Amino acid sequence: MQTEKVIDHIVNWLKDYATKSGVNGFVIGISGGIDSAVTSTLCAKTGFPVLCIEMPIHQAASHVTRAQEHITDLKTRFDKVTDTKADLTPVFEEFKTEVLLEGKQKIVDMALANTRARLRMTTLYYYAGLTGRLVAGTGNKVEDFGVGFYTKYGDGGVDLSPIADLMKSEVYEIAAALNISNSIMVAQPSDGLFGDTRSDEDQIGANYDELEWAMKMQDSGKTAADFNGREQEVFKIYTSYNRRNKHKMDPIPVCEIPKELM
Repeated sequence: MQTEKVIDHIVNWLKDYATKSGVNGFVIGISGGIDSAVTSTLCAKTGFPVLCIEMPIHQAASHVTRAQEHITDLKTRFDKVTDTKADLTPVFEEFKTEVLLEGKQKIVDMALANTRARLRMTTLYYYAGLTGRLVAGTGNKVEDFGVGFYTKYGDGGVDLSPIADLMKSEVYEIAAALNISNSIMVAQPSDGLFGDTRSDEDQIGANYDELEWAMKMQDSGKTAADFNGREQEVFKIYTSYNRRNKHKMDPIPVCEIPKELM
């Protein structure tokens, strides 16, 4: 990958999109992870104002520390970067008092995790509306188009996706070129939706290098029968997520009414 040229391409794309849209800049949620760090830096390089928002909900301390470290670094490097914090923990807790929490604990926990992401999306769009800016998404290619590892209308609810054509490994290449802090570079990727330190790999059962490999194998027409051992296991994990999450990655189905019925 021609890293510097890719960076320039994304920055110019963002700048062109914002200019044509007539907006005042970008709003982005900062999680302390590699994707939001890279995306916010790319947005800042456009010269447009960038509002970085922390939105903790019972967040792990390590995530908070990395997010604050990145925001401080970004504000030092770019004049038009500002930040704010919206502590959504009390909002989340109040929400739980108004909904039914009965059922299998694993299912309830997942529904609440997705609720966290949707509360954050609502917050980002509040500030975007307040400031006349675009919400920048942080999803990468394997998350957005491979395993669908994001929340529908949560972190998937954005105005534009600057890094969604980059594999996770390529995001790290971009991060190195952008001088993203080492604490973020070495941190285990995590969606931070459960209030603990569990990683994406803990949830999925495979790391991003393995998932990228599986994505490429599926795209080349391979099936699980072409592999054995760990490779077959990873391929099955990937295809299972890919199949189950198609509803996120495909356009919303529309029931088209036959003309003769109108």
